[in-house]
Amino acid sequence: MNAPDPALARALRKDPPRSGPRRLWKRVSRAIGDVLPKGLYARSLIIIIAPVVLLQSVIAYTFMERHWQLVTKRLSAAVTADVAALIDIYESYPQDRDSETLSRIAGERLNLDLDILKGAKLPPPGPRPFFSILDEALSDEIKRQIRRPFWIDTVGRSNLIEIRVAIPDGVMRITARRSQAYASNSHIFLVWMIGSSLVLLGVAILFLRNQIKPILRLAAVAEGFGKGREIEFRPRGAREVRQAGHAFIEMKRRIERAMEQRTTMLNGVSHDLRTILTRFRLSLALIEQTEEIEDLSRDVDEMSRMLEGYLAFARGDSAEPATPTDMRALLEDLRTDVERLGAHVSAVDLAGAPEVTVRPGAFRRCLFNLAANAVRYGETVAISGRLEARTFLVSIDDDGPGIPAESREDVFKPFVRLDDARQDAGGSGLGLSIARDIARAHGGDITLHDSPLGGLRATVRVPA
Repeated sequence: MNAPDPALARALRKDPPRSGPRRLWKRVSRAIGDVLPKGLYARSLIIIIAPVVLLQSVIAYTFMERHWQLVTKRLSAAVTADVAALIDIYESYPQDRDSETLSRIAGERLNLDLDILKGAKLPPPGPRPFFSILDEALSDEIKRQIRRPFWIDTVGRSNLIEIRVAIPDGVMRITARRSQAYASNSHIFLVWMIGSSLVLLGVAILFLRNQIKPILRLAAVAEGFGKGREIEFRPRGAREVRQAGHAFIEMKRRIERAMEQRTTMLNGVSHDLRTILTRFRLSLALIEQTEEIEDLSRDVDEMSRMLEGYLAFARGDSAEPATPTDMRALLEDLRTDVERLGAHVSAVDLAGAPEVTVRPGAFRRCLFNLAANAVRYGETVAISGRLEARTFLVSIDDDGPGIPAESREDVFKPFVRLDDARQDAGGSGLGLSIARDIARAHGGDITLHDSPLGGLRATVRVPA
């Protein structure tokens, strides 16, 4: 067979340049999704906070760039123009030797304090402030209008600025109020903007928390109902949340009504079948006991046991309420039951809190079915329980032949029996199915693993 044409193969594949950006976008979105919080409350806060922060950032940038900086530049230009005028007057009219008239005009007309420091030199330049619109704007204006060596101090005294300009016979020192060259009240706008945003966010967080509580309550009630716990629930919150709550209540009622109808039907069926089986037993008891009659009696007994197993599997134990149960006492009772079946219980260990909320009768039956399965195929049984995080685990080990890993899920199916050494020699084939149904009705599950004893380990997990 000839090799495929490389050009044809490339044509049949997706175009890499087109799929590349798509894969990159999926990776970026997946990475962002991993970083973002998973809870509805946190995500709702981000939905509210992110636009507010973005809007405030845009407003602050626009205000700083268009208003604050523009006003500061114009004020600095005006002060610089006054200083340039004073320098021109000083150099154009030398008859004012002591500069008394110039100082008076600067103080009365321009609100500037002027001194002529004859023979003085400019101080060395000081460190520039990290962020100062005034320092930058004033320096640019002096360079543009005066074009002489200068020295300014905008941070030495909070309410004053000092400007020194080199003149032929010394230095002219001008002191002005900071408000003459700087929009000093502009930061109040930013303070009010940030403060109002924090207040709005606080109110949004408070109201959002009240809206999230009914959703969390509905989730808790649904989880409790799935575990077989009866929890009082009254829909609250927004209209949509109340609609979901009423829909859940209606669904709960339908499920309970269906379970009640099924239980009533099964009770009627079991009553009728038990009546017939009782007639069989009475008839067999009145007949002369022969080997054939004894076989029929055993068949009737086996039919009774199978009937009870089928009815128990179909009926379940959902009517039993969930209550806090002492696990230590329950495991000790299970040990007694296992020893009565003829097996040796090597150990019963319990680590963690001894009380767990379960349906005691159903949970006991779940553990007994697993223990009976262990006794059927092993001689030694070990029972242990422990609390991990918010899950209670019960492990039942045996030293039997075990079950292959690929067949461990099949044994939980109703009426399924294995063909290997662990084939069910008796019973209805529903023991493990009933046990798993009970565990899942509690919100947990049953898993099978290799046992340290050499056989099978059955682990029951239920929420604590």
